[in-house]
Amino acid sequence: MTAPAVSTSMWSPLRQPVFRALWFASAVSTIGTWMHDVGAAWLMTTLAPDSPFLVALMQAAASLPFFLLALPAGAIADVVDRRKLLLWTQTWMLAVATVLGVLTLANIINPWILLALTFALSIGSSINMPVWQAITPELVATQDLPQAITLSGIVINLSRSIGPALAGVIIAAAGTGAVFLLNAASFVGVILVIYRWQRTPQRSALPAERFLGAMQAGIRYVRYAPPLQTVLIRTSAYIFFASALFALLPLLGRQELQLDALGYGIILGFWGIGGLSGAFILPKLRQRLSIDQLVALSSLLMGVMMLVLAYLRNLPLVCALMMLVGISSLSVMVSLSVAAQTSVPTWVRARALAVQLLVFQGCLTLGSLLWGTVAQNTSISIALDSAGVGLIVAVMLTVRYRLRCAEKLDLRSSLHWDQPAIAFEPCPNDGPVLITLEYRIDPANADEFTKVMKALSNIRRRDGAIYWGLYQDLSEPGRFVETAVVESWAEHKRQFERVTHADKMIEERARAFHIGDEPPKVSQMIYANYTDGKGLRQPC
Repeated sequence: MTAPAVSTSMWSPLRQPVFRALWFASAVSTIGTWMHDVGAAWLMTTLAPDSPFLVALMQAAASLPFFLLALPAGAIADVVDRRKLLLWTQTWMLAVATVLGVLTLANIINPWILLALTFALSIGSSINMPVWQAITPELVATQDLPQAITLSGIVINLSRSIGPALAGVIIAAAGTGAVFLLNAASFVGVILVIYRWQRTPQRSALPAERFLGAMQAGIRYVRYAPPLQTVLIRTSAYIFFASALFALLPLLGRQELQLDALGYGIILGFWGIGGLSGAFILPKLRQRLSIDQLVALSSLLMGVMMLVLAYLRNLPLVCALMMLVGISSLSVMVSLSVAAQTSVPTWVRARALAVQLLVFQGCLTLGSLLWGTVAQNTSISIALDSAGVGLIVAVMLTVRYRLRCAEKLDLRSSLHWDQPAIAFEPCPNDGPVLITLEYRIDPANADEFTKVMKALSNIRRRDGAIYWGLYQDLSEPGRFVETAVVESWAEHKRQFERVTHADKMIEERARAFHIGDEPPKVSQMIYANYTDGKGLRQPC
């Protein structure tokens, strides 16, 4: 039998009805979001024209909720019904955008109300984003997932091209309040599509993770996952300095280039055109450059563009440079996103992406505050200059953190663990659980064995162990006992599903040191908590 051909068309995910409807609805909503962002930034320059700090604080207000809520949102996305959560977040954002539009049209808006409602709108977006990313694999076939991510990137950059220019026209004709109300209306289409989506809940024999436990599992995974840590380091090094351009561009357009709202929208439009072009250029660049080279060169280009924009005051040339900014920023962000998704398995993906979002928005918030303060006390040119130099230096300092290693990991679930025979099945919440593996090693190979086991310790801790240790028998030097403590029986059972093919390879390296025909002896022990006085465990 011939295997079915794998679709390679970039448009193949649109054959799925739900993805297609949601893609078009999200395109409209994203245009509304870019219109809103331009309108809010422009309104703040009108309400506080002499305060670069307040203008930069807009970026901080939009980013801070992501910093505060990203990890809880990722945990929620892995625990609750994702369809219902999306309905809640979209409705919340519709309501906040409506209130902002009404207050603006009524002319009772001030900088602090604008900041507060920007913060409230971002709360909905920060909870929405991890679950939005997590549902994509549910909507398309596995072989279409890369194309689906590319299509999402096209939506963002096409919207960035259309939204700002459209916002400039509407602001000039009807004011910023109309822009806010149109953004509110753009959420309706997404809500209708999600409401009509007949999602099939994912079933598991194990109970769902508890909220706090899911957060702890996400934090634990990040702590013991070096490939993901590399992505986070490279993300923070880029965003902290690039945030200067994101935060100060409205002031650069209004004060330095003397532009109106339409002119500012045109600048952002060219940024979006650059990003849209980058979406088609990027696949060719990835064929010629490694992901590390692509991120480094694109980051350097961004730093150079910031140095030039610090002093360039010719509008046509600024628009041309913004296209280069769009290409470079898209190349970096898509590459980092791909690196993050390929460095984590499915079970923790929403939480891992939420942590990356937390780092992204945290650095964006801190960077916006810093560069806004620098611009307030010196000038916009000095702030952009300093950030551009900082970005170039950061690229040089972080180039040793390699992203390419994540692409080589096979993170599919291997399901290769065998369940040892047990006399009784504990209740899911019983625990803690002690797991031991007994190895017989040639003492001459003890040093090499312990080095391999150190790598294995990260896997055990990452997948659920709250304690891990390796012990050598003093009376029998060739006997080593690996111990791991897991919080509950349910969490231990989840480890059977979490172990990957990449983990299996490291386990095989460790077991290659084992002497004997039988595999290492595995024991599972539950904490002895007897309550009936007869030495018998109570039933669930």
